[in-house]
Amino acid sequence: MPETIGTLPAEGYINGSDLLLKVGGKPVGHCTSHTITFNSEAKDRAVKPVATAGRSAGLWKDKTVTGLSISISFEGLRFYGETENGYDEIGAKWGEGTVVEVAAFHRAQDTKPYVKGNFVIDSLEESAPAQDDATYSGQLSNSGEPDIYPGKS
Repeated sequence: MPETIGTLPAEGYINGSDLLLKVGGKPVGHCTSHTITFNSEAKDRAVKPVATAGRSAGLWKDKTVTGLSISISFEGLRFYGETENGYDEIGAKWGEGTVVEVAAFHRAQDTKPYVKGNFVIDSLEESAPAQDDATYSGQLSNSGEPDIYPGKS
């Protein structure tokens, strides 16, 4: 019997529609996509090789991680009857200028996020082309160490 996640089988490819994003405790409404990027800041260290080493020995740099961060981008459709977190709701949170709790989770595991923590709303953009769907997009970045992220024990 294959393992399951909620009522969904835990095999095969993960459908992007099953991975959701919450901002300030509510899902991003009519979200068409989101992207989570795990960033590393690194410092290069170059040393002069010993005299007996070949010239190319000094070409290889050592790297050290000096900082970690997470950035999240999302896109959605504007919707008149929004009941989740749409452009207006996220815009109000941006206007408060405070951090918001953000969680990324599998639809069938709402209580078990794979990324969760405090984030800042860096930007919120609206696009309203004539005779087409109005959309919005936003950028988030972590504020301090998140509560949950890959590799955190």
